[in-house]
Amino acid sequence: MATPQTLLRMTANGYLDLERKAEERSEFINGCMYAMAGESLNHSTVCFNISGQIFAHLLGKSCRGFSPNMKICVSESGRYYYPDLSIACGEPIFHDDYKDVLLNPVVVIEVLSPSTEKRDRGTKLLDYQQIPSLQDYLLVSQHQPMIEHYSRQQEGQWLYKMTRGLTEKIEIRSIECRLELSEIYDRIVFELQVEINEPEEEYRDQTKR
Repeated sequence: MATPQTLLRMTANGYLDLERKAEERSEFINGCMYAMAGESLNHSTVCFNISGQIFAHLLGKSCRGFSPNMKICVSESGRYYYPDLSIACGEPIFHDDYKDVLLNPVVVIEVLSPSTEKRDRGTKLLDYQQIPSLQDYLLVSQHQPMIEHYSRQQEGQWLYKMTRGLTEKIEIRSIECRLELSEIYDRIVFELQVEINEPEEEYRDQTKR
């Protein structure tokens, strides 16, 4: 994620007015707009592969997926993010008549990249968990066949699970979907063995309600 586009703080409504006229996407955090960085080949391919799997699964069902162009409002203070994929079940609820800000995602998926990984694991993780409708938050590596899955439990706690390896699969129970890692990483070439950045201890066991 880039540095703020402006140091002049603005309101959430001011951000939405500018964003809807802009040619490039920007997220909105603490009164500042942050330009979205470009994506790598691996990032683009992984996003496409995940979308394809989930699209096929959701055909004919009450849940529907949204592309990275759909914003999500994740806090009452007015933070707006563009996740790589979001899913709502039943009737989607939007911020206003523009229908470009989703308020009730059930699943949010982020494909990690060096410029966004820290925020995806930290601020975004905690922000997304404030959304009452959210049941599953997935962090997908583009450098290793690995998915980290945070799922909301009945008591309101969040369970963390890491799945690694091309022969593995994960279950997203909120939409009754199984994802095969071999399909998610189809056509991905892992050029170098890189160190896996596991979440810091403070994010492993979430007890947020």
